[in-house]
Amino acid sequence: MAPQVSITFLGGLGDIGRNCAAIETGDSLLLLDCGQLFPDQSMPGANSVLPDLSYLDDKSDKIIGCIVTHGHEDHIGALSHALRKHSFPIYGSAFTVGMVRSRLEEAGVLGRTELIPVADHEHVDIGPFECEFLPVTHSVPSGLISVIGTPQGKILHSSDFKLDPTPVDGRLTDMARIAEIAAEDGFRLLLCDSTNADVPGSTASESDIGLVLEQVFADNVGRRVITASFSSHVHRVQQIATAAIASGRKVATLGMSMKRNVGLARELGLLKIPDPDFIELEDVEGYDPGQICVVSTGSQAESRSALALAAINDSRWIQIAETDTIVMSSHPVPGNEASVNRMIDELVRRGARVLHTGHMGLHTSGHGKQEELKALHRAVKPEWFVPVHGEFHHMVAHVELAEGLGMEPEKVMLATDGDQIVLSDAGLDLVEEVTPGGYTFVHGSLTEDDHGIFRDRLILGDEGVVIASATIDTRARSLVGDVQVQSRGWLGVGYYDALTGEVESELRTVLTSLLNGGGELSSEVVERRMRRTVGQFVNSRTGRRPMIIPIVTVS
Repeated sequence: MAPQVSITFLGGLGDIGRNCAAIETGDSLLLLDCGQLFPDQSMPGANSVLPDLSYLDDKSDKIIGCIVTHGHEDHIGALSHALRKHSFPIYGSAFTVGMVRSRLEEAGVLGRTELIPVADHEHVDIGPFECEFLPVTHSVPSGLISVIGTPQGKILHSSDFKLDPTPVDGRLTDMARIAEIAAEDGFRLLLCDSTNADVPGSTASESDIGLVLEQVFADNVGRRVITASFSSHVHRVQQIATAAIASGRKVATLGMSMKRNVGLARELGLLKIPDPDFIELEDVEGYDPGQICVVSTGSQAESRSALALAAINDSRWIQIAETDTIVMSSHPVPGNEASVNRMIDELVRRGARVLHTGHMGLHTSGHGKQEELKALHRAVKPEWFVPVHGEFHHMVAHVELAEGLGMEPEKVMLATDGDQIVLSDAGLDLVEEVTPGGYTFVHGSLTEDDHGIFRDRLILGDEGVVIASATIDTRARSLVGDVQVQSRGWLGVGYYDALTGEVESELRTVLTSLLNGGGELSSEVVERRMRRTVGQFVNSRTGRRPMIIPIVTVS
């Protein structure tokens, strides 16, 4: 009887983000990615959202390593947080571990790990797991499919993938090797990207974008071109640079992450921009607008990103002018649409011409659509299948796709964050909610899991706050001094004095009655009465529900 193998999903099954799974057998635990999720508008003040790393708290001695499949933040962004409590080596391609290195240096935890680069088709034993790493195409260079040999057979994790027939770097997803392993040993389990499982057809090749970019430069002779894309999308940057240089332009980078990733990619030979055509941003002013292409961060209108700052004229590096054409070479991430549209408005107000995916084919997805998913399933021929990486409706669509290809429904399992699957000689079992799988939020230098703080912040942001204070003498049962009401965000200047005076008068009357009433008198009783009185007044007079904070001082 072979030892069991369990996989606990700590994030990424139900979200596009915080991808992380723990693969265990015996006394060994191997992490598969460790990413973050970027917060949405329901999480004001949060910097990022982490996977449920609490599952690892009593397993630190078991962790033998982490495989990072590629360099996107939703797969590597939580490593620094995990390494603050645990120490383990990290395996990934040279480009991916190069991206990881800079983030761990910034976080001050680089000394708690060993970064181990692995090459395409390399075999590496990580504890009891015999791993083989295969090339895969995605929207970041050097992604890896992981074939993980376990006591219960081989597991294939697709990573984020597409089947691009003409990738910019010529590095194809190795479907032939996958089919070969399937024929020789078979795959016990497939874990596969579900992001586009509900989208028919196949994803356009990244190389197709190059032709569109060539047309952009041809149509904007004499104008400075500023492109915005993800800084990790080196293949997009390559196509932008190639088209720019062919049109007689110099290329400069804007934004720290763009500068860092372009530098790393050039150092590794993944990005080819000749030295004479690559200039520093501070040298741009020495050229005519039509001689320049700036490659910038900020395609998602992040508040402190380079392009977002330039849009509001708050950039120390660049000022938007009427001779600028801005090329948005990405789709807005779901939830970012409003922010991106506001940024575009600001750019247009400054006279710029803005091109985006609504005008022309300036972007293509890095995730395979249904026909590509079907091709991978047919090559792998898994005994069992669990969809990963996607929102819940994506994973449900992937289940339906697998069953449509002939997989028996009982061989397809739908898991969500916090669930665990267990491979044994008898098959695959789903154990629900082994760990809460809940959100842990990063606020500056702190991490916490109290969701109530966001409810408070949303109330404060939408309705404001009213603070009522009073001092009482409990023995004399009287007010000491007068009650005071202050507010922020509840009233504008025109109403503030009148309504504040009214609520103070109402509160004074209620408290005097309470003190003269002879009943129980404690800080808690007085606070409840103050909150109810102020809340009822505020709602009846203004129709709003700000946060009410009573402050009682007992003398």
